[in-house]
Order: sequence, then structure tokens, then C-alpha cells
Amino acid sequence: MIYEMNNNIFAGKTLLITGGTGTFGNAVVDMATTVGFGEIRIFSRDEKKQNDMRARLQNAAVTFYIGDVRDYDSVHQAMRGVDFVFHAAALKQVPSCEFFPIEALQTNTLGAEYVMKATLIFDVSNVIVLSTDNAVY
Repeated sequence: MIYEMNNNIFAGKTLLITGGTGTFGNAVVDMATTVGFGEIRIFSRDEKKQNDMRARLQNAAVTFYIGDVRDYDSVHQAMRGVDFVFHAAALKQVPSCEFFPIEALQTNTLGAEYVMKATLIFDVSNVIVLSTDNAVY
């Protein structure tokens, strides 16, 4: 649904999407570019996917932050001035989580904690957290 700018709660606001270059993050970005955000921040650790997305979108409202949810300082830096967060960064494939359980713990648990901690520090008004329980064995 596309909102009219004068009635749009998103107009001029900033959205941060963690895991923004993943499959789910891409879907959120595509939706978010239609509703009038002032800035959409894509936060991920994959510079190649960021570059591909930048070329595909060619949208001045979309900015890119290289970082990892497992690194609190990079999350903190990207969170400054954000109004809305969509936290989609997670290891979601069960086999990957089984083969690399520490990576899954760091990303899915500590990463989620760091994102929530930063949202509290910066008084982010709305946060949506994608469930990662499907990747728990």
C-alpha cells in the first residue's frame, strides 16, 4: 500500500534494516521504498550484496552501512537517528546452525541483544524483530 505523503507516518523518518541484503531484508527494502521514508539504512556485512542492491535500487533515500550485528559498536553507529528498525539479520538455515552453533548463537542471540540494546539507547519508536527460532535445533 502506498501512502500519501501528507498522511504518511513514515515521511521523513529513518528506517534501519539489519540483514537488509538477505532474502527477507530485500523484501522489506522493496516495500519500504514505496512508503516515503526519508532514509532507509541497509545494515549488513556483505559489501557485494550491498553493491548489487545499490545498483538495482538506484534510490538516493537508501544508504548502506557495512557492519555486523555481532559487533555492538557497528550496530550503535548505524542506529543513531533511527525511528524504525526491522531486525532481519539472522542465521536461518538449520543445517548451518547445526554445523556452526557458535556462529548461530553469536548472530541470532547476541546480535538480537545488541540491536535491542541500541534501540533503547537511541529511543527508537518501533522495532520489528524477525523470529529466528526456526533455526534452533
